[in-house]
Amino acid sequence: MSSRRKKLILMPDRVIATIETLFKRIVERFGDCGLSKVCAQLADIAKLDARRAENIGRRYIWLRVLVLLTLATGIAVLSRVLQLFDFTRTAADIYSVVQGIEAAANLTLLTGAAILFLIKLEERLKRRRALDALHELRSIVHVIDMHQLTKDPSKFIVGGNTPSSPPLLLNEFQMTRYLDYCSEMLSLTSKVAVVFGQSLDDPAVTEVVSDIERISAGLSQKIWQKIVILQELREKEAAGTALPVGNKVAIPLTD
Repeated sequence: MSSRRKKLILMPDRVIATIETLFKRIVERFGDCGLSKVCAQLADIAKLDARRAENIGRRYIWLRVLVLLTLATGIAVLSRVLQLFDFTRTAADIYSVVQGIEAAANLTLLTGAAILFLIKLEERLKRRRALDALHELRSIVHVIDMHQLTKDPSKFIVGGNTPSSPPLLLNEFQMTRYLDYCSEMLSLTSKVAVVFGQSLDDPAVTEVVSDIERISAGLSQKIWQKIVILQELREKEAAGTALPVGNKVAIPLTD
């Protein structure tokens, strides 16, 4: 007996729970910092987007009823028009018969065009709602990137900061955790975007979801390059081969 393979889908509630857990982890380690506020905003957006995706996946009943009414009205009008013409007339009245057929054909085309417009209208409305939500997620991705931008491992290797250089508020371990949280947030943001791809099979939506995933993956790769440098630096420091640079005492976060 063959067993049916269940379709694997991403559960929005699990994604939301993971984001909320990440928010707690950030607060427990860094307090009320800027990154925790972004994570809290991401959690709120994820909850809202879960409802949006569910609504987008539903059928627009009112619009489908309108399509059926338009179809029924077109058929009724067409039947009435055909009843007004006598197709048994002689050849002398053939011109009137042709006019009747032309009118019926035009009415059929107009009815078909109206039905096609209403059918496509549902698709366009869903696409616009999904793209608006995805644009918000894309903005979150860039906000996360701004938070990790100044977390530069080279500050532990090269001295001589300028007055405009961002202050060194984290030690190597804290910066590693901070960057890891940023990477997790990027991954979770792309997961929220995937929820829309599951709810709506639309090429434009799928392309934007894939674009968010590509951006998140690229930024995560950049973050992990920093993490690798920090891990190597900590290993050298543990072995006593790292160069002492500046003050590495952790200062409570205020950003």
